[in-house]
Amino acid sequence: MVEQTAAKTPAGNQGLGSHSAAGRKPVHLTEISTGKEGRIPTGIGELDRVLGGGIVPGSLTLVGGDPGIGKSTLLLQVCRMLSTAGHQVLYISGEESLRQIKLRAVRIGEFNENLSLLCETNLDIIRAVMEKEKPEMAVIDSIQTMYNEEVSSAPGSVSQVRESTNVLMQIAKGMGISIFIVGHVTKDGNVAGPRVLEHMVDTVLYFEGDRHASYRILRGVKNRFGSTNEIGVFEMQTEGLVEVKNPSVRFGQCWSDGNVCGPVQPYTSRRSVLPPRGHRLLRHR
Repeated sequence: MVEQTAAKTPAGNQGLGSHSAAGRKPVHLTEISTGKEGRIPTGIGELDRVLGGGIVPGSLTLVGGDPGIGKSTLLLQVCRMLSTAGHQVLYISGEESLRQIKLRAVRIGEFNENLSLLCETNLDIIRAVMEKEKPEMAVIDSIQTMYNEEVSSAPGSVSQVRESTNVLMQIAKGMGISIFIVGHVTKDGNVAGPRVLEHMVDTVLYFEGDRHASYRILRGVKNRFGSTNEIGVFEMQTEGLVEVKNPSVRFGQCWSDGNVCGPVQPYTSRRSVLPPRGHRLLRHR
C-alpha cells in the first residue's frame, strides 16, 4: 500500500518537503560550511556601503521610493558600472519603452554590450528569458507592473505583487541571479503592496528626499547580509546621481519639523545627517 501511494505522487509535487522522512535529517550547525562570501562591488561606493560591501549573488533586493525620486536612474547607473566591469546584466522595464531607457542612458554615460534591455511584464516570459540569457544581475522596474498569469487579479494588486515577488525569489535563489526590484511607495512612505513583500526579500532599501531638491538619501531598513546602520547620500545632477562623499560639509541636519539647518558640524558619522524615517530633507535657505 505504501508503494502504491508513493507511485501516485506526481513528480512535479516533489519539492523540498516531499522526500520521505527516512531521507531527511537535521544537520549540526558546526557541519555547515559557508565558504567565503563573495560580493560583487557595484562601483558606487555609497551603495556598496549600504549593501554591506557589495551585491551578494542570488540575493533579492527591494528598492523603494516615491515616483521620480531617482530609483530607476540609480539602478541604471549600477547596470552601467557592472556591465563595464564585465558582468552580464539584464534590465527589465514594465513602465518605459526601450527608447525612453536609451535616452536616460545617454544622459548617464556610455554602455557596452554586456547590458541587455527587455520591456516585458509577463513573469513567464521573463523567467524564460533569464533561463536563456543567464545574467549575473537583473533589475525589475517595477514590481507593481509585473503579473503572473496564474493569478486572476490585475497587476499591482496585493496578490499579484506577492506572487510576482515569490516567482522572482525562486529565480534568484534557484539560478543565483542577483535581482533588484523597484517598488513605488504610498503616501505613508511604505512600498505599495502587501507588507509581506519586505519580509520575502533579502534587503530593503529606501531612496528618499524631495524630488524638487537635489539631494537624495539611500537608507537600508533590512539587510540579511549586513548592517542597517549605514546610509548613502547622493546629489541629482544633469548626468545622473553623484555620490556625496562627505555630506556634513554640504548640509547640516535638516529635519522636516520646520527648523532650518543650524551650522554645519564637523563630520562624525553618516548617521548624523539622517532624518527620522518618513521625514523629508529640506532645501537650504
